[in-house]
Amino acid sequence: MTTTTMNTKSAVPTVKRPNLVAVGTIVWLGSEVMFFAGLFAIYFTLRAMNPELWAEQTAKHNFTFALINTLILVASSFTAQAGVFAAERHQPRAIGRGPKNWGTVEWFYLTFFMGAVFVAGQSFEYATFVSEGITLASDPYGSAFYMTTGFHGIHVSLGLVAFLLVIGRLYAAKNFTQKE
Repeated sequence: MTTTTMNTKSAVPTVKRPNLVAVGTIVWLGSEVMFFAGLFAIYFTLRAMNPELWAEQTAKHNFTFALINTLILVASSFTAQAGVFAAERHQPRAIGRGPKNWGTVEWFYLTFFMGAVFVAGQSFEYATFVSEGITLASDPYGSAFYMTTGFHGIHVSLGLVAFLLVIGRLYAAKNFTQKE
């Protein structure tokens, strides 16, 4: 709901609207949640219909490798948030040595590196599975696995591109203000 108020400096009414970036972010995140919920519905349906196949194929996973790779990606969420906190302090770059003095650029470089390690790990995992006969067309397990993890990998890769664009913008900004 929008409200109209009168500006005390002039008789022109002003309209208070929600932040468009916040609204856009919420809509985008909602669409991502719905998309991945659909992929997981496919995964769980196929798994319920083929329990023996799932037991056979999941035995080929390297659980420790997948866990470490996932933890790296989860940790990158915290480094990304640290970069956002630095931006909120209007600190685009480091003001000293060590992570406690890092600015947005340093935190986002670390986030980018961690995301790139995750994508590289996922690529290695894919190569291993293909060598073991698990492909997109091999069976329902391969289809569900590559569709869910593949779209997630694309999602992370596009996030890496976005981080590079944001880092570039941080370097290009003459004055670091709320706009940046």
